[in-house]
Order: sequence, then C-alpha cells, then structure tokens
Amino acid sequence: MRHRQLISSGSPWELTVGYSRAVRVDDRIFISGTAPQFPQGEDCPDDAGAQARRCLEIIAEALASAGASIADVTRTRIYLTDVADFEAVSRVHGEMFHDVRPANTCLVVAALLDPRWKVEIEAEAVTDPERSPMI
Repeated sequence: MRHRQLISSGSPWELTVGYSRAVRVDDRIFISGTAPQFPQGEDCPDDAGAQARRCLEIIAEALASAGASIADVTRTRIYLTDVADFEAVSRVHGEMFHDVRPANTCLVVAALLDPRWKVEIEAEAVTDPERSPMI
C-alpha cells in the first residue's frame, strides 16, 4: 500500500495554487521549486549565492519534515535568471552536496515569479521508508 505525505510550508499560495512544499510517496520525496523566501521582515539579498543558500535551507527543512536529510538527495534542478550567477550558485550547491553528489541540471530561464529572485531550486530524494514520520 502506498503512503502519501504532503508537507506544507504554511504558504497561502499552497492552497491557492494547489501544491505542497514537498510530497513523500513511500521512499521518494519530491521538493517543489524553492525560491529564496526569507522570513517576514527580511529582504531578499541581491547576491545569488546567498539566495541559493536560502533555497537549500528551505529544502533541508522540507526534507527533515519528511524524515529525510540532504544526504538522501538524488537529484537537483537549478533555475537561474542570469548565467553569470552560475559560479556563485554552484559554489553553494557544492558546499551543501560535496559528499552527496546528486544528479544535477542547471537551466537559465527568462524570469522567476519575483523579479528579485535570481535562483530557484528543486530537489528529489530517496530514503528508507522506515524513517518516514507518517508510518
């Protein structure tokens, strides 16, 4: 029997758009495109590396809510609005995933939803189903 767990970040957009921050199905975890959302009152920095770090912090929180960790990540997708930010974002990705080394794709796109955002990151993970908090 398949177990499906929806993980919410509490964003009002989740219900409006009809998505979850992450979805866990058995041992697979899918993390939605994650933008550099900062806590209320904090402005989004202009630095692409700092934005990438924030995206990965949010991803790590979602993974923890699903009973997983960064070590379980098998794939990432990075969306950049400017190819010039590739090095800064890649450096942060490399710090986080140095030992994990997931499959990765990096794309340059025309724009993201907020014009301040320079990067958005998706992730997928596979973990032991016994570690799921829902079982």
